[in-house]
Amino acid sequence: ATATAGPRSFSAAEVRARCAQGACLVTCHRRLYDLSGFVRLHPGGEQLLRRRAGTDVSAALDGPPHRHSENARRWLEQYYVGEIEPGDEQVPPRGRTGTGVGTGYRGTQGYMQSLWGASEQTDLCYRTVDVEKDLVDWQKPLLWQVGYLGEKYDEWVHQPVDRPIRLFHSDFLEFLSKTAWYVVFMVWTPVVLYLSWVSYTSLAQGNTRLFSSFTTEYSIPVHKYYFPFIFLLGMILWSLLEYLIHRFVFHMKPPASNYYLITLHFLLHGQHHKSPFDSSRLVFPPVPASLVIGFFYGVLRLLLPAVLGLSVFVGGLCGYVIYDMMHYYLHYGSPRKGTYLYGLKAYHVKHHFEHQRSGFGISTRFWDYPFRTLIPEETFKKED
Repeated sequence: ATATAGPRSFSAAEVRARCAQGACLVTCHRRLYDLSGFVRLHPGGEQLLRRRAGTDVSAALDGPPHRHSENARRWLEQYYVGEIEPGDEQVPPRGRTGTGVGTGYRGTQGYMQSLWGASEQTDLCYRTVDVEKDLVDWQKPLLWQVGYLGEKYDEWVHQPVDRPIRLFHSDFLEFLSKTAWYVVFMVWTPVVLYLSWVSYTSLAQGNTRLFSSFTTEYSIPVHKYYFPFIFLLGMILWSLLEYLIHRFVFHMKPPASNYYLITLHFLLHGQHHKSPFDSSRLVFPPVPASLVIGFFYGVLRLLLPAVLGLSVFVGGLCGYVIYDMMHYYLHYGSPRKGTYLYGLKAYHVKHHFEHQRSGFGISTRFWDYPFRTLIPEETFKKED
């Protein structure tokens, strides 16, 4: 077969055999999709998709409990592999459905090859979503192309795809723009611990007083026992800053006529919305992060006494590390149904696929309430 030969047909027996080997195949109006590499990423949880392996999901796409967006339906088409033979539309698998799944681009590809075999990759790679005809050339770095999209940029960047992105021609700059999730933890956690110790021991000397630059008579001493509360204040301030940056910086709508603002938006956040499961671009790389973190430290030093500013700063830095770890988990984790993280994952995925102008809270939904950007709950009419 050739890549242009068209979709192949699958019998019910063949689909059952694939599912028994560990694949997660579903159908939608006779169209067959292989979701094996996506099950861990699904916001409804891995087991939900596993239970639907071998069945028609067309009704489930309309809900309840969730009505899938146009972007979600477009996303599904990336996993299209062929057609079900007439009369075999409903093919529930017999035996086990398997538990091994790919958890990223490399894992997905290797896992599918183990199921389908190298000889069938032409069938597996048959795609309705044709990136060859996209508005950009995916064989080249995207950063310098997106600015030319103009008024088409906003719609294009909010139509997510399941493929990695290259930003720069330079391998060095490309390397600096990517980060594994654990690098953030390894780099910044020792900094948080060290600065926490410095802050606490400095406060223990008893020389820190609030408002001392304005008055000595009414200045307030800051004891070492206040450190946990100041640290917590820093975390709270970070959560607010997280919301404000996400809403007003990352989700600014650049003018269609401004090539440079479109390019800047794509560099800061647009590339994440275009490829939300690119595992190397889910956390902030330490090199550019250090510049931003240094800026906020300088602001706090100007506004507060040195030790007090450092105590607030280290709490905010801890909040940032937790935020980055949670953001990665909300994309690649599989939280248990009913838990806080399960609801937060579903909330964040809705932000990516349907509600890009709301749901700006990531580590918490708290600030979406007072700023009235909460994603509304879906309601379904009861049928008689």
